[in-house]
Amino acid sequence: MAGNEGERPVVRVICGPTAAGKTHAATLCAQFADVAVVSADSRQVYRGFDVGTAKPTTADRLAAPHYGIDVLEPTERASAAWWAAQADEWIRDAAARGRVPVVVGGTGLYLRALFGELFEEPPMDPERRATLQSELDVLPSGELRRWVERLDPARAHLGRTQLLRAVEIALLTGRRVSELHQERRTLPRWRARYLVVDPGPGLAQQIRHRTRDMFSAGWGEEVRGLLQAVPLDAPAWNASGYRTIVEMEQGRITRQDAEERVVIETRQYAKRQRTWFRHQLTGADVTHVDFAGAPVLEQLEAWWRGAGA
Repeated sequence: MAGNEGERPVVRVICGPTAAGKTHAATLCAQFADVAVVSADSRQVYRGFDVGTAKPTTADRLAAPHYGIDVLEPTERASAAWWAAQADEWIRDAAARGRVPVVVGGTGLYLRALFGELFEEPPMDPERRATLQSELDVLPSGELRRWVERLDPARAHLGRTQLLRAVEIALLTGRRVSELHQERRTLPRWRARYLVVDPGPGLAQQIRHRTRDMFSAGWGEEVRGLLQAVPLDAPAWNASGYRTIVEMEQGRITRQDAEERVVIETRQYAKRQRTWFRHQLTGADVTHVDFAGAPVLEQLEAWWRGAGA
């Protein structure tokens, strides 16, 4: 593995908050090269959860091959470390096929796992881990946080996924994740050149329009079918908006109320994403665009040419 910035191969990354236009931007990049898209979206990995996760259309997939979509059953759990290992293989496969890999998505933890310092997770007994996960999944986040405050205090400020991981590793290995990070970290294989797509104040309206389109595209019907086959404790249901649609299909809220709630949930999610990108992505390898100024294709091409330098 290369040991410094200049020696590591560059991978282009299009990221930003949900509904910002990342997929459209990636599709347009096919005009500059034979590209392959590596999805960095923690919701699009699940089969059957299509409408509410805004998966790329058939036309998008015809414009460029896509990796990382429909790769897990709804009951399977995806972690950032798992995704980074898969993405590494997808990037290599795309390059071997003569295509330029472009990582596209808004899951910041996935991007950090692939392009930040890597952490080799210690081996854990799969049966014991599965049993522990089933017990931890039903605990509220506040209680999980109290566990981590005792088991690994340095991780107690993080989100639910990281809290779960901290408890699992502490209980199954007797070690703290915070300590293991110091011992087991290695430099990433790739160097990212980021394009952060964010339409600014216009995002709120884009979220509303996309939500309406999802309802019109049969989101309710999709959920109705999924309820017949997927247990409600499956990880895939945690995708933004899906539990609200479940309530609508169960007759507990109206379609109008469901739509408004999804808009609010999505805007809150976008706000968290913006905060993450603002604090985590800085420096010369990061370009910000809002597509409201110069023509979209012109901005994309300028970034594309510069990112390959």
